Amino acid sequence: MTELKLHDRVRGLVAFEPPEGESLGVYSCGPTVYGRIHVGNARPFWIAMVLKRTCEKLLGFDVRLVVNITDINDKIYRAANELGVPSKLLADQMAAAYRADTDELGLGRPDTEPLASDALEGIKGLITSLIDRGAAYATEDGDVYFSVEAFPEYGELSGQRPDELIAGSRVEPGEGKRSPLDFALWKGHKPDEDSYWDSPWGRGRPGWHIECSAMALEELHGEIDVHGGGLDLIFPHHENERAQSLAAGEQFSPTWMHNGMLRLSGEKMSKSEGNIEGLAEAVARVGRETLLVFFAQAHYASPVDYNEATLSQARATAAGLREALRNARRYAAGDGGSDTAVVPRAQEAFEQFRLRMADDLETPRALAALHGLARVINLEVAAGTADPGAVSDAADLLRDALDVLGLASLDDAPEASAEALALAEERAAARARGDYARADELRDRVAQLGFSVRDTPQGPQVVPLDE
Repeated sequence: MTELKLHDRVRGLVAFEPPEGESLGVYSCGPTVYGRIHVGNARPFWIAMVLKRTCEKLLGFDVRLVVNITDINDKIYRAANELGVPSKLLADQMAAAYRADTDELGLGRPDTEPLASDALEGIKGLITSLIDRGAAYATEDGDVYFSVEAFPEYGELSGQRPDELIAGSRVEPGEGKRSPLDFALWKGHKPDEDSYWDSPWGRGRPGWHIECSAMALEELHGEIDVHGGGLDLIFPHHENERAQSLAAGEQFSPTWMHNGMLRLSGEKMSKSEGNIEGLAEAVARVGRETLLVFFAQAHYASPVDYNEATLSQARATAAGLREALRNARRYAAGDGGSDTAVVPRAQEAFEQFRLRMADDLETPRALAALHGLARVINLEVAAGTADPGAVSDAADLLRDALDVLGLASLDDAPEASAEALALAEERAAARARGDYARADELRDRVAQLGFSVRDTPQGPQVVPLDE
């Protein structure tokens, strides 16, 4: 079994190899459902699912992946008030839209996707434990705050120093906070919030940070090996999540992996900035395969520019891999030579892919290994001396590797229709008699059916149009 290595913000590169029969517990922060998600929101989902697929398809151990859905939050109340709809209705609709939009990526689903609204008892229990330990306090207004002063390790994850954070900050009148750094665990009910829950501190609802701690601890039974999320969540969300969980005496995540942001026009993609493209719109515009290759082109921890240049590069990469698979499948269906040397070369490329993925999900270098495998296949097909079965085996390895990235569909080319094949034959006859105008007309009719005609030394071939 090859161990998995992931980069932790504090400890550097960390190795994982769960004992036999045990799984890796991974929690990744999911969306706050007040609107449809954009491409930037999809990147952490992609990372979490590719991590799970890498471990299970390449490294031989299971991952229990939890990606939460935040359906109680200030942003939801504000958005619902602006739309004039109940906050629960908006949250339910946007949670369903999030699941539908991410389903379009074809990566499967996390093992569990808990809702904050289903975790209220665990949240209240965690808050009670913090109060009992002297790490939290209630106010007369029905709010409960975490006392940062009670947790000396505060700031170790994000590198923030509490004394520097306090400088220049102040406590707003009436808040009841003892320190500007103290953050809300429970918020008393406000008139403009149409949903609330009873608690020992009065009616209200939980704060954002405590929701994630409670869901992670409940769903992973305290066995949280890796915590993921966007780089923008390190402070204050992940810092606060870590502080309150450890202060409550829980064994919380020792490893934090953070993904870089997607940038549009040089700025972080975000709803608040207005520089976004919805995930559903992106899939419809460029295709899921192009989008998945786009994600894989950059290491997960790096920022990446979302523009036509990077998308065109991804589109070309997907097309090249698809073409290698088509070439292999066509060759495997015919007569060839007896040389089987392509198999060990393909196995070596696949092993390079596996090792790159095990090494902190190095997807750019893993893609380079797949390019090498595609070149091997193309050269063998062009030479015509390889055993067809060996070429088929090499193509199977390429498909298996692509499946880890959600790209096995590149091998699922539809068969040409009888009408397209007949038109291609008629086109070949037109070309043979020098009627190129008629040949061009027939080529366009084939394209209208979703196929293209390619002239090769072995004769014309009818293949699906590339996306």
